[in-house]
Amino acid sequence: MAKLEEYREYIKQLLTAYSHYEKSDSEVEAQTIFDTEHDHYQLVYVGWQNKRRVYGCVLHLDIKNGKIWIQHNGTEANVGDELVALGVPKQDIVLGFHAPYKRQFTDFAVG
Repeated sequence: MAKLEEYREYIKQLLTAYSHYEKSDSEVEAQTIFDTEHDHYQLVYVGWQNKRRVYGCVLHLDIKNGKIWIQHNGTEANVGDELVALGVPKQDIVLGFHAPYKRQFTDFAVG
C-alpha cells in the first residue's frame, strides 16, 4: 500500500508541475484531475484562445496492477524518465500509448 500512495504522490507532483507552465495572461486554464479512488490522473487545458475553444488532454496517467501507465503524453518531455528520476523503477512504468507488441522494445514494462 505504501508503494501505491508513493506513486499517487509522484503523479500528482508531476502533473501539478506541468500545470504551472501556462502563460499568466492566457485565457486557457490548466486543470489537474486526480481520481484517487480509481487511480486516473489527467492534466487538461480548458478555455479560449483567439476566439477559439481550447479543450484537450495534455497528460493522462493511470495506476493499474501496481504500475504507472502513461496513457497519453501530449508534451515533448519524456515523462517516463521524469518518473524514474522521482524514484519509480522502469519495470513499474508502462508506455500505454505504444501498441502492446512495441512495448518490448522500450526500456519500460510491457504491461
